Amino acid sequence: MNPQFQQIIIDATLGSTKKSPNQPEPNKYQIAKAVYRFKQLVKFYLKDAFLMVIGIFAAGFGLKSFLLPNNFIDGGATGISLLITEVTNISLAIIILVVNIPFVILAYKQIGSVFTIKTILAISGLALCIAFVQYPIVTNDKLLVSVFGGFFLGAGIGFAMRGGAVLDGTEVLAIYLSRKTSTSIGDIIIIVNVIIFAVAAKILGIDAALYSMLTYLAASKTIDFLIEGIEEYTGVTIISPKSEEISMMITEKMGRGITVYAGKGGYGKKGYHSTDMSILYTVITRLEISRLKNEIGLIDPNAFVIMNSIKDTKGGMIKKRPLKEDH
Repeated sequence: MNPQFQQIIIDATLGSTKKSPNQPEPNKYQIAKAVYRFKQLVKFYLKDAFLMVIGIFAAGFGLKSFLLPNNFIDGGATGISLLITEVTNISLAIIILVVNIPFVILAYKQIGSVFTIKTILAISGLALCIAFVQYPIVTNDKLLVSVFGGFFLGAGIGFAMRGGAVLDGTEVLAIYLSRKTSTSIGDIIIIVNVIIFAVAAKILGIDAALYSMLTYLAASKTIDFLIEGIEEYTGVTIISPKSEEISMMITEKMGRGITVYAGKGGYGKKGYHSTDMSILYTVITRLEISRLKNEIGLIDPNAFVIMNSIKDTKGGMIKKRPLKEDH
């Protein structure tokens, strides 16, 4: 490998700055570790980009082939955008960008720059897709439009979330408000959507509003399916011989609290292991799942990770501190 390129990789992955005269040169292990982390980061970002692109085109298909031609809406920021488009006849591509600006700003303050950049790219990509990609109108049957329009829109949002971004900023708002109040994320999303569909009933009529509610249900269930049924919060148990390094990453990089259990090895592929080890447990939001998996993979690709859904939490750090990212 070219020495200059090798040094760039080391600086990027190990966080090196200008070396002092007394600072030792990195050894072979450090170089190999830096190169490995760099390759893994490239792999993770390419995977996230691929998922985001799929999400953008799937959401565009749901909007232009089903919902827009039939004057149906969805919930959240997308529903607000569709309502404004219906009333003003302004291009949906422009409205989506404008409506999501407050949510993007909030995401930057609450989550961090990497998530915000991904979200800006995802929403901008969706706007460009709506503006320039030609989709066929599949059907005018109201039931099919509501079900499959919601399915493809939900699939788009779900794939984008798996890529570490959002196409609809309502969930960022819900997470923020849940920290400020005792209301759960799910309750806040329901309240927002009740308001949207009430306005839709007034503007579009009762029938269109009811079909739009069916669209929202189809979209939300598709999102839940794509992200493996994850609810608002997710409890994560991590078993790894590198538990100390992983716990430092969770607390320092992600700003999350962690509980450490004393564990002991059991039976595995290679028989019985009596080695003592620490078992880690933390609680995160579903917007952080992609990043946590990537960070654990950088430290220990063979770590055993268990995730389970949590409806809500009380106490601890999850609602007291904003989501953090390593800049």
